[in-house]
Amino acid sequence: MPTERFRRFRELQENLRERVRLVPMLTKPRCIVAVDLHVGRGSLGHAAAVAVNASGETLDRVVVPQQIEIPYVPGFLSFRELPLCIAAVERLSIQPDVVLLDGHGIAHPRRFGIACHFGVEMNVPAIGIAKSLLTGEGREPGRERGETADLVLDGEVVGKSVRTRSGVKPLYISPGHLVTIENAVDLVLSLCTRFRLPEPSREAHRLAREAARDLTIEAAGQNQSSPAG
Repeated sequence: MPTERFRRFRELQENLRERVRLVPMLTKPRCIVAVDLHVGRGSLGHAAAVAVNASGETLDRVVVPQQIEIPYVPGFLSFRELPLCIAAVERLSIQPDVVLLDGHGIAHPRRFGIACHFGVEMNVPAIGIAKSLLTGEGREPGRERGETADLVLDGEVVGKSVRTRSGVKPLYISPGHLVTIENAVDLVLSLCTRFRLPEPSREAHRLAREAARDLTIEAAGQNQSSPAG
């Protein structure tokens, strides 16, 4: 790992986290955007952004490819994925009222996960939704849908582990910017109608993976049809 580069990344996180504001969302979001990124063959990333309304109806969706240059290092995910995630959201035909990201918000060693970074850069409410715990302590919530338990880091509650479907593993939800923990949990639960993940997040995940898979299949076909040299 290039130590100097990541030292600069750490300093930037520590500076930018001063701009994070956790305040209540005063109006119900009309446009909710979920973003997911998949890195496939040759480090080519595909970011998918899916916009839905409060009823879950799809308003728009896009997939944007871009080469990923920075390796994955825990705690520095945003420097790897943020540019492509922003590009996908900016390609949408509608402005988001809140953005859901695959990662953490303030439930992060420096209280500045990808949801914080995205929210601060785009000046939009942002929520981190993670499938595993990055740092701190998180008890298992009860087994039924809607039950929660605190995520605690250095004595501070930084998010919730949330059972979004009875009997399945919880999600780890933390605010990134311009939302509260309660806002984040309520919105995510409202969007988890059938599965563990919110519906727009599932769709973004599917689109990103399919785009990467289709490119791999296309490249394989081209290689097979190339003349022997």
